[in-house]
Amino acid sequence: MKSMVWVMVHPQCTPEMLGFIPSFLDPDDPRPAKVQFHSNYISGWIPFKGFKMTARGNLLYPGDPPCLLLAETKLRDEVIRFYEHSWVAVIQPDGSFEACRMD
Repeated sequence: MKSMVWVMVHPQCTPEMLGFIPSFLDPDDPRPAKVQFHSNYISGWIPFKGFKMTARGNLLYPGDPPCLLLAETKLRDEVIRFYEHSWVAVIQPDGSFEACRMD
């Protein structure tokens, strides 16, 4: 299995903060990221509705403070972002996305 390159976007983010999340994705697997997450993460990929994304890439949920973008990677044409509180977003080329808590 090839490893993917994760870019630490936030200066205080370390690769260790990603936990097992990188191991759930395999660039040799032709399936989309959310399908790989669903089959490789014990709780599956269960999207949480209601998030918006800022121009800087942070997640916003009504009534909550912004959830800061910490790290990101690419899987073919998808962008996978890791956020505070173990939120993960999979962003499609058209800008649509789903977010799931993966702790």
